[in-house]
Formats: sequence, C-alpha cells, structure tokens
Amino acid sequence: MVRIKQRYLLIHILYPCPTDPAAKISSKSQENALPDLVQFHRPSPDDLTPQLLVRTIRDQVLLLYGDYGLGLVSSSLIIKYLSTATSTAIIRCSRAHYRLVWAALSFMTQLPRMSKQEQPRDCAIQVVRVSGTIKKVEEEAIRRARVAILRAKREVGEESTNGLLGILVKDEEALQGGENMTAGSDVSDEQDEMGIDSDGDG
Repeated sequence: MVRIKQRYLLIHILYPCPTDPAAKISSKSQENALPDLVQFHRPSPDDLTPQLLVRTIRDQVLLLYGDYGLGLVSSSLIIKYLSTATSTAIIRCSRAHYRLVWAALSFMTQLPRMSKQEQPRDCAIQVVRVSGTIKKVEEEAIRRARVAILRAKREVGEESTNGLLGILVKDEEALQGGENMTAGSDVSDEQDEMGIDSDGDG
C-alpha cells in the first residue's frame, strides 16, 4: 500500500487594521489604546469556520494558478485545526503541492464574511511552520501562544512574575536560549526533493 505524503502548515491570521477605524481615531488616548501586539493578534470573528477558510484558500489558488493549480491542491487541502480565539490554524495538504498553498496564503489580504451585507475583513496570513508531522506543528503553536501571552502582558505593563506568569517567563527565557524554532520549515529543499523529512515522515 502506498503512503500519501502530507505537509502541515501552521498559520497565524493577523489583523493589521482596527475593527472600527472611527473608534480607533476617537480614542487616541494612550491609556485606553491597546498595544499593537494585541491588536495584530486579536481573536478572529466567530463566523470564520474551517469550511470558509478552505473555500477562501481554494479561491486564492484558483486566482494565482488557475484550474490546474486548483486541481492539484483541492483534493488534499484540509483544515485540521482552527482556533478563532488565537487566530491560529493547521492546514494539511499534499507534500508535492504545499508550496502552492503557501504562496496562496501569503497573497491573501482579506477574509470574507458569511453575511453578504458585511464588508470583507482585512488580514495578513503568516505561515510560521511547515512540518511533515502534525505533532511538531502543535508543539510550535503552543510555544508561540505562550510567548505571545508574555509579550502582551509586558506591553500592557503587568510586572507580576508570580504563579503561572513566573513559570512562563522562565520557560520563555529557556526557549530563547535554546534553538530558534521560527525558521518556518522543518524540511530543507534538498531533503524535500529527495523525499527525506527531518520529522521522520519520509
């Protein structure tokens, strides 16, 4: 039996524009303004579903690569995980065509709304990890969420390092002292062409 090789892409959906520009301008005071980190990494709206995200990615692949690219990608494209609270998703696609999906995600600038009366949301999608196994992608998602929480708390100005926050600070310092995992991919181009995967999925 032939095993189908897959790639898993961990993505973050960033929102560079405020939800309500008029409200942003009116509340210009520094005390009430949210830090940029919190605004960029804000939760996604609840109407963002895995089906809507898959449809949007397929539309972008169709726009960039036409029917041929859509045919290559659509049979294996699946959203394995979507969290609107952290604006994070894990996408599974075939190993042979994951670069098409990556390029389509990089060119996406808007997410549609379910309701036709509402305007599309401006966004930027960042692919932060590519791996041959879902376990490595899950570990990276957890690590990045913890670091983002710490950075947001520091920007807001909380100085307490007791309890859970103290543990997270120690973990972040240990992670920053260790290897840098933000390279984006577990698999080099040479390994990918030869069918070798550093995660053990050849």
